[in-house]
Amino acid sequence: MSLGKAARSLVTPARGVLRSSAAAVNRSYAAVADARALLENELDTIRAAGTWKGERIITSKQGPQISVDGSRGTILNFCANNYLGLSSHPEVVQAGIDALKVYGAGLSSVRFICGTQDLHKNLEQKLAQFHEREDCILYASCFDANAGLFEVLLGPDDAVLSDELNHASIIDGIRLCRAKRLRYKHMDLNDLEIKLKEAQSSRMRLVVTDGVFSMDGDVAPLQGICDLAEQYGAMVFIDECHATGFLGSRGRGTDELLGVMDRVHIVNSTLGKALGGAAGGYTVGPKPLIDLLRQRSRPYLFSNSLPPPVVGCATKAVELLLASNEIAQSMTAKTMRFRNNMTKAGFTIAGSAHPICPVMLGDARLASDMADDMLKLGVYVIGFSYPVVPKGKARIRVQISAAHTDEDIDRCVDAFIQTGRKHGVVS
Repeated sequence: MSLGKAARSLVTPARGVLRSSAAAVNRSYAAVADARALLENELDTIRAAGTWKGERIITSKQGPQISVDGSRGTILNFCANNYLGLSSHPEVVQAGIDALKVYGAGLSSVRFICGTQDLHKNLEQKLAQFHEREDCILYASCFDANAGLFEVLLGPDDAVLSDELNHASIIDGIRLCRAKRLRYKHMDLNDLEIKLKEAQSSRMRLVVTDGVFSMDGDVAPLQGICDLAEQYGAMVFIDECHATGFLGSRGRGTDELLGVMDRVHIVNSTLGKALGGAAGGYTVGPKPLIDLLRQRSRPYLFSNSLPPPVVGCATKAVELLLASNEIAQSMTAKTMRFRNNMTKAGFTIAGSAHPICPVMLGDARLASDMADDMLKLGVYVIGFSYPVVPKGKARIRVQISAAHTDEDIDRCVDAFIQTGRKHGVVS
């Protein structure tokens, strides 16, 4: 073969490859363009339905009064999960600063490799003490705690019985396990008993419920749930994200409020709401379960350790609650002041006696427009609509904090009345 023919034999395939690659690139561009068009169409559908969730930009620390980009002066904040006002409590903030100085910004690792510090173990011990359980394991969030529990605890021979309105993280966590899944009607003890009877052939049965359901502020009937669980040989799990720190006489949560602390077996909760408001979640329960989670729980094994400043803040928050229940006890009167005055004005408030106070409006666009008008009056609230809540159940979820004054609450009610009249919600 001549040198020229040899050269052509080498070049020709290359040209073919180039032609093929160019065609592939064009197909790729077309696929991306098609996908982009589909995404834009989906976004347009959300906007048209009035369920678009914009993010307002806060330019201050979290608290009962905040600064919001585009608004003049400070705004009353009535939509944070800062139940006890500890997000900017001086002692909590200082504890985070101290932890940052001593332990650094983060561990750059997961717990079992080189990511466990003594402050992690100290917080776990204090949380177990607070909940009066044997042991505790920390996670990066309570979403992770819910994602990491059920797959480890339950196998194909077991059954999990879940309230139909449980939090999305519980639903996702249950999807990861191979247990038989049974959903019972929301807080319906009769339906739960039917499902427990169906699950009697399973090796282990676990009843799963939020202690407080975050969208409606309603409290699970834990006494009845525990009665049925004991009758049918089941364990009880509760998610306490919207109860830890302020429900019950000492702020221990729904199980304390309803007198069943010794009958609920597993509790998941968060550090990101009442306990400092930063981040992090945890599971408390029997020591063998916690030990097993440390060995097999994927979010724990494969996620970085909680940053020391977050742990420092949360530890101080728990210490404050262990030392006194004064902050927790201040919540009841403030909650009822808002609920009673809003009901008197003609609004429908879901739930009962919980600082989550959903102002039920039904229409998604109405909820969004009213929230925008409230901001103009100096009150920060957010409209909740599908898929966060079911279609036709849009609302503005107001959340009372121990840091709110009576004057703050009255001003919020007045703004609702003014805005409600504008939109024909109240007369």
